Amino acid sequence: MNHSVSDFLIRVKNAGLARRHEVSLPYSNINKEVAKVLKNEGYLTEIKESKDGSKKTLNVVIAYEKRKPVLTDVVIISKPSLRVYKPSKNIKDIEIRGRHTVVMSTSQGVMTGKEAKKKGIGGEILFKIW
Repeated sequence: MNHSVSDFLIRVKNAGLARRHEVSLPYSNINKEVAKVLKNEGYLTEIKESKDGSKKTLNVVIAYEKRKPVLTDVVIISKPSLRVYKPSKNIKDIEIRGRHTVVMSTSQGVMTGKEAKKKGIGGEILFKIW
């Protein structure tokens, strides 16, 4: 596994499409921060940390609306082979009229594109989700 954020997102998306309510994921600090952002945006309902022997895992509960997952699709923008960085004024180029939520890694932590624009900081564009 080269990119833990991509692995995290694809596992959550596939679990939602398979109608699973809970997913167990490998623990990392970046995965935990991305999960917090997705919970604040309404894509996840609960985040739990658990320790199985020497391994830590994140257990997340996927949000559903009318028996369909809220998370419908995700596009990974920044990959290990090509990192994408944008200043705060160019974040709107990636967001399409408010339909997509852009998640970024900035110097002040992982946050949505809207929060980064309000604070006036740029960073690495991780993915967009809708």
